[in-house]
Amino acid sequence: MPFSRLSEQVQKLSTPQQSDAFVKRFRDAVREGEFDAIDLPERFTLPKKFKRRGSEETYEKDMKDMVFETSAKFDKWFEGVDQELAAAPQRGRGKPKLTVENLEEGVIDFKALAEETRRKLQNSYEKGQNLGNSRKSKAAPAKPAAKPRRTTKK
Repeated sequence: MPFSRLSEQVQKLSTPQQSDAFVKRFRDAVREGEFDAIDLPERFTLPKKFKRRGSEETYEKDMKDMVFETSAKFDKWFEGVDQELAAAPQRGRGKPKLTVENLEEGVIDFKALAEETRRKLQNSYEKGQNLGNSRKSKAAPAKPAAKPRRTTKK
């Protein structure tokens, strides 16, 4: 029977950015017994580019390579998973950053953000007022007057 490597199969994906999801699904299928594979000591680099949060820096991940038997069953499984991953919605770029340039270009709605800020300030103010008023109503009753101290000696 012909054997193939996981690293070779990852290269055949129609969407390389989904390579990490494919490797996870592949390992799950092996664990569940859909087909057989063995670990190799070598590692391979995923074609996906990962970004670190808060910066534009990218990095790559290495995965442990595996060998498996190619068969009609595997080919059918691969086609289904590849189509599923290709059809999966891609995560967008998220919200644009709040910068003066984006405000000036109209990328960000100033009025909506101003309204949100106004609402947050009002909620914070009301929370403080409620906290202060609740403390007033729970004021401890006045302590009984302490016995007067004697200032002269007997």
